[in-house]
Amino acid sequence: MKQEVIQLFNTHPQFAFLLSIGINVLIAILGVVPSVFLTAANVLFFGFWQGTAISFAGESIGAFIAFILYRVGFKKSIQTKAQNYAPVKKLLEAEGKDAFYAIISLRLIPFIPSGIITFTAAIGRVNLLTFFAASSLGKIPALLIEAYAAYQVTAFNWQGKAILLLVGGYFLYKLFKKPKSK
Repeated sequence: MKQEVIQLFNTHPQFAFLLSIGINVLIAILGVVPSVFLTAANVLFFGFWQGTAISFAGESIGAFIAFILYRVGFKKSIQTKAQNYAPVKKLLEAEGKDAFYAIISLRLIPFIPSGIITFTAAIGRVNLLTFFAASSLGKIPALLIEAYAAYQVTAFNWQGKAILLLVGGYFLYKLFKKPKSK
């Protein structure tokens, strides 16, 4: 997928920035597609810092738009059903400072899909400005790690090889780990 995006950028270099933002918005709205391929394409096409900045802008704008669409489309129907589940109810009822810290904390965890965080915040009580600020700030460390990893893996120097080795080792561990019996 990364190669197709780079090819699209090369075909339309004058629109590469807007294409990247648009793809990021689409990824955010879909909520389940990982954006790592787009971050890698941005870093390779625009350079590390500019590509990372473009990815950050696209992910922030995408989260903003997705939040609004989710809120308009799902809040009333989902919120009444979700009230029956205690853990979800706490997150849905978070407001202000509590919501800000919850969102920023969740954004710092790289394995939680961004769409789940956006969707939960959108159907909850958090306001748009709090969501946008917390979401954007929380994306910075995760995006820097993602961009660095993508850059190193594509450059395939010793850091890229180490990253691939660690990721591969982690998945092998998870594959062969025996579940604990109760």
